[in-house]
Amino acid sequence: MVWGAIAYHRRSQLLRIVGNLNSNRYIREVLQPEAVPFLQSLPGAVFQQDNARPHTARIVKSFFAAQQVQLLPWPACSPDMSPIEHVWDVIGRRLARDPRPVASADELWLQRSAMDYHFNTPPLVTSIL
Repeated sequence: MVWGAIAYHRRSQLLRIVGNLNSNRYIREVLQPEAVPFLQSLPGAVFQQDNARPHTARIVKSFFAAQQVQLLPWPACSPDMSPIEHVWDVIGRRLARDPRPVASADELWLQRSAMDYHFNTPPLVTSIL
């Protein structure tokens, strides 16, 4: 799994998450090192995430409250409304066009293709979403 965040003309680093993501790992490996600093660099930012279990756990909600992160309420079963899903789609289409075969997720990550595609996504894509 790969985690990333977008804002108007800004992108976070991509984080690779190996294995299952639970609420404690989400806080420790995503929110603390990447998401909260990214949000704090954006005055007035509101964080949007889907309703996956690690995102909606009480411990995660408490963490956001303690960090004073404003969350956007999100309706159930609405991935098509999430702006980053469109960015993932662009990345997926670019990866599909790449003629170099990739045998595994490890190989893909080691080649840093996903990172390259993420950072080469034109700012226009994220600004019009």
